[in-house]
Formats: sequence, structure tokens, C-alpha cells
Amino acid sequence: MKIALDIVAGLLGLAALGSAMGKLRKAPAVIESLTSVGVKPNQIPLLAAVEIAGVLGLLIGIWSKPLGIAASIGFVLYFLAAVSSHVRVQAKLNEVFAPGLIMLIAVATAILELQR
Repeated sequence: MKIALDIVAGLLGLAALGSAMGKLRKAPAVIESLTSVGVKPNQIPLLAAVEIAGVLGLLIGIWSKPLGIAASIGFVLYFLAAVSSHVRVQAKLNEVFAPGLIMLIAVATAILELQR
């Protein structure tokens, strides 16, 4: 079970870090997608910081079960909000797919964290 948790949490961390880097680098597709759901440009670095904090929470969560659980549940909520925002504005499926997939990975991570 621990190996599965490490793999899934690692995938979640890499995906969230990639998402944060896209925001910090101001990748045009990322910025366009975020602004289309109502995110203001000055909020984008804050969203990236939240993702980076979550990645740090997952890393420290290797040794601290409560922090690992909190970080994984935080990611479930973060990416659920992202999916909901895209669905609310009837975004294209490809804009919902990435945050939806990351949310599913976060759900798997949270389940494994709760079971360890």
C-alpha cells in the first residue's frame, strides 16, 4: 500500500507542480483558460503558490500522516473547484480534462493516505 501511495502522490505532486509552473510562466493557454472562468490576472500567482504549498505538504506528508491527508484533500478540493469553474462556463472538454484527471489522482491519493 505504501508503494502505491508513493507512486500516486508522486504523480499528483508532479502534475500540480506542472500546473503551477504553467501559471508562473504565464503560458498563454493557461492564462486564457483561467481568465475564461473568471480568474483575475493578479490571482494567478496566488493559485500557483497554493499548488506549490500543496506539493510541499505532500512531500512533508511522507513523514507526517496528518499533513499528507490534509494536502491530498486540499488538492481534491482545489481541482474540484477548477473542474466546477470550467463546467460552469461550459468550457471545452479539453479544458476540463486536465484538472479533472488531476482531481481523480488527488482522490486516489487521499484514499490511500487515509488507509495508511
